[in-house]
Amino acid sequence: MRIIIQRVSKASVSVDSNLISSIENGYLLLVGIGESDTEEDIEWLSKKITNLRIFSDEKGQMNHSIIDIDGEILAISQFTLFAKTKKGNRPSFIKAAPPNIALPLYDLFVDSLNKLLNKPVQKGVFGAHMEVSLINDGPVTIFIDSKNRE
Repeated sequence: MRIIIQRVSKASVSVDSNLISSIENGYLLLVGIGESDTEEDIEWLSKKITNLRIFSDEKGQMNHSIIDIDGEILAISQFTLFAKTKKGNRPSFIKAAPPNIALPLYDLFVDSLNKLLNKPVQKGVFGAHMEVSLINDGPVTIFIDSKNRE
């Protein structure tokens, strides 16, 4: 799985001009699910994301996790994180999981975050054309790939 974490003061997602979900003070997660991803990737990423200390403490140091600040999460499915651009000018998405595999894993990932965060995680509409708005706080943007655990 590939995830872009954006620390936000606000984020929302709309489909057909209808607001679907919105959050304040937390993470906007762009979630890409690959053809070889499993529940092990979900478990590792869920723990990593909820314990990642990228929120400021009283001294301005990044020492607090999303759990520490009682933050919110908006998770958006994003198959384009698996774009291959080596050949030509049109990206290939051959490494992205097909919807029949990706949707159950996406739902499992959101459920895992719900449990660790102890509150509902907001999400978009899987497979829909979405309009995502955010105010990136910092800006802080982090990329995590469960197959390349750096």
